[in-house]
Amino acid sequence: MRTDISALVPGAATGPPEGLRAKSEKAARDFESLLLTSLFDSLEKTFTGESQDSTPGSASYRTMGTRALAEAVAAGGGVGIADFILRHLPHTKVPGKS
Repeated sequence: MRTDISALVPGAATGPPEGLRAKSEKAARDFESLLLTSLFDSLEKTFTGESQDSTPGSASYRTMGTRALAEAVAAGGGVGIADFILRHLPHTKVPGKS
């Protein structure tokens, strides 16, 4: 049996400060975006193989496209990694830090 004690602890129901929540959400989305970039990059290399007629800068262009795709997927909710992190991340403020 799980009991919610937030009603018994003063200030526990208020949750994290709004600024801390926004920073946590951004960090979680950025982390998910990095993981998705790595995943999409490996998938792209697996399916396309090495191109024999690659032009200068084409690898950089593909990397930018992969990163943009991953950022868009993460911003749209991603695959749940950011939400998982946010659910399990303790929202505590370190004393002496702003």
